[in-house]
Amino acid sequence: MSVTSVDERDSAVPSRAPAPAHGRGARFLLLFAVFLCAACGLVYELALTALGSYLIGNSVLQTSVVISVMVFAMGVGSLAAKPLRRRAVGAFALLEGVLALVGGLSVLALYLAFAWLQLYMPAMIFVALVVGVLIGAEIPLLMTMLQRIRRQEAGSAVADVFAVDYIGALVGGLCFPLVLLPTFGQLKGALVVGAVNAVAGVVVVVFIFRRQTRRVVRAGLLAGVAGVLAVLGTAYVLSDDIEVTARQHMYADPIVHAETTAYQEIVVTRSTAFTGDPDIRLFLNGDLQFSSVDEYRYHESLVHPALSGRRGNVLILGGGDGLALREVLRYPDVRHATLVELDPAMTRLARDFGPLRKLNHGALSDPRVQVVNADAFTWLRGARQQRYDAVIIDFPDPDTPALAKLYSVEFYHLLRQVLTPDSRVMVQSGSPFFAPKTYWSIVTTIESAGYATTQFQVDVPSFGNWGYVLAAPGGTAPPPLRLAADAPHLRYLDDAVLRAATVFPVDRRRVRVRPSTLMDPAVLDYVLDEWRDY
Repeated sequence: MSVTSVDERDSAVPSRAPAPAHGRGARFLLLFAVFLCAACGLVYELALTALGSYLIGNSVLQTSVVISVMVFAMGVGSLAAKPLRRRAVGAFALLEGVLALVGGLSVLALYLAFAWLQLYMPAMIFVALVVGVLIGAEIPLLMTMLQRIRRQEAGSAVADVFAVDYIGALVGGLCFPLVLLPTFGQLKGALVVGAVNAVAGVVVVVFIFRRQTRRVVRAGLLAGVAGVLAVLGTAYVLSDDIEVTARQHMYADPIVHAETTAYQEIVVTRSTAFTGDPDIRLFLNGDLQFSSVDEYRYHESLVHPALSGRRGNVLILGGGDGLALREVLRYPDVRHATLVELDPAMTRLARDFGPLRKLNHGALSDPRVQVVNADAFTWLRGARQQRYDAVIIDFPDPDTPALAKLYSVEFYHLLRQVLTPDSRVMVQSGSPFFAPKTYWSIVTTIESAGYATTQFQVDVPSFGNWGYVLAAPGGTAPPPLRLAADAPHLRYLDDAVLRAATVFPVDRRRVRVRPSTLMDPAVLDYVLDEWRDY
């Protein structure tokens, strides 16, 4: 027995023949509603994975959990929809109204759960289950409605629905990073998609089947969707204030700048609580990047030992705040400095935002500086004709797959193509105390790519114990750790401090660990394991 005959037998609405309104136009409208609903459903999924990556990190885990939970829930939803096919129109419209409300508010609700309740993962799994069940129930109901519009074999209806569904998923998947995030951001983007979902899933369907549904049912469904749109619209208007309040709850000091870009969340705070002088702090995705009280210790250690030799042409990878660049430009004989930073919002902030510009001494506006907004890995693949005397690598810790590839053997092989035999490379390498396996994995990785290394550690009060690796391409002799004879006056470093910095305590000396590669990102495993409790 076909699906059509079962539906015709059980439906409360006579189905002896298609209603006159159900022509090609009605079928097109219904398939268009399928297209929009599919696009919205995929956006909800992508929004959950992106939010988890921003707030928690470990994007592989976030993506795996969201996809697996939602796919399971979709199967449950598909089974649960079977009894609803007798009243497919009303059931589908009601389901889409609930989905629009839950999906549209999902990012906002999870952000609040993260900020105030610290219950992100349980809340995310619950939301993914609910959204998945609702999405899974769509297809059986849609196929039933499509067969009501036009008599056709069940297999043909399945093919039509799935074809349009997949196209809608493609469009939704592309619109999320290319349109929604840049235009609306995560919170507002989900609310906009929820509104589209409500209109497509309720208004369009009610219009198509207006002759087969009672007036009171149509009025109730339209009133419901109006209520959903009112809730989503109110949340949209208040979302900026809600986001500011929730974000401030997560930071001890007043926030003076915050923005969410296509790559990360950037937050700058300011406090005078301890020193009397302004303490400007930069956070990326919630992780502290520097405190203006002691950042000079970090950046002097990062830059000056690498510039003890030739330094006419210097490359900085990462370091979009301009503080490492500030130290590089203190040498008058630096003729050219190239700064490669992925996020244009970060370099724009460093150039134009008063507190950061003051800290970096306007380094990004120096005529000797070229700023390139690009992925460092990709950029190196196209920079083989250039040569640099010194390279400063100031990436965030490798706690995501995207960052782990910048700490891989393959990355350091690419880097060798832009070096001279006398070049020096300095890599910030995390904390040998809090994350010793991570630190020594970075050392092992650099050496596996054919560099000789010198390891050292310093104390930065905001971070604690922090480590670096000074590397030289080829050869077997470790590069000497020293300052140039003409080094500018430094507040923290001198040669005596550097000599002491090479001595690691017994409990933090070298351990056997795996090098990190693109196919085996060992450093990602180590950093996630070692920093978990902190």
